[in-house]
Amino acid sequence: MTPETSYFTTGLATDEADLLAAQRLRYRVFVEELGGDGPLVDHVNRFERDEFDPVVDHLVLVDHRRSREALDHVVGVYRLLPGDRAEAFGRFYCDSEYDLAPLRASGRSLLELGRSCVDPAYRGGSGMFLMWNALADYVLARGIEILFGVASFHGTDVEALAQPLSWLHHHHLAPEAIRPRARPDGYRRMDLITPQELDRRAAMAGMPALIKAYLRLGGMVGEGAWLDRAFNTTDVFLMVDTQAMSAKHRKFYEARQGQ
Repeated sequence: MTPETSYFTTGLATDEADLLAAQRLRYRVFVEELGGDGPLVDHVNRFERDEFDPVVDHLVLVDHRRSREALDHVVGVYRLLPGDRAEAFGRFYCDSEYDLAPLRASGRSLLELGRSCVDPAYRGGSGMFLMWNALADYVLARGIEILFGVASFHGTDVEALAQPLSWLHHHHLAPEAIRPRARPDGYRRMDLITPQELDRRAAMAGMPALIKAYLRLGGMVGEGAWLDRAFNTTDVFLMVDTQAMSAKHRKFYEARQGQ
């Protein structure tokens, strides 16, 4: 354990302070930084909330150097919704943006990831690696086969995102049998540039770090982007088949399983 990581712990939020601190972090990132909003957002107390919070698991990264009393101790969060819990609740978060019928029909064990965010001061450090470790443990313990969720580009100007969106469409489109499609009310096509006109460097430069991380795990995308005007984002559907991920990352998961 390095001196930096010795201050961190990861785990599922188990009390109100952890949950409120996660919602406060989400407010700082999604509302104050990215300009988002929503019907359950508490602007007075600075909490980003929605109707899924009571039914999901919140995987949190805690820095014990920061104040728990001030709800400042959670510096990373992942919201996790297993398929059986989504079925009991009635839907996944992604259902509002994408038609998930192909995934449901696959018979695979599903886990939706959402509201992923890290405090700006911790981006690019070891914190996200610790979060991925904890997510791997969660996935293995529950026998999850497909991870999925929406990942966001800031802003809703699709033309400005033509290079990265087209790169995802031409190089990482999911197989048709399990490929969700963006719903018509927010659908935007992603094949805005032909394969011959793509500039890999420009596409990667415009790609958010979280999407790059999923691609390194063998991530695939759904059909079409979806404009989330409330959150001021252009969303893409990302999924990872844990049975088809690259050999490098498969060894990482198997090593976790053998511990």
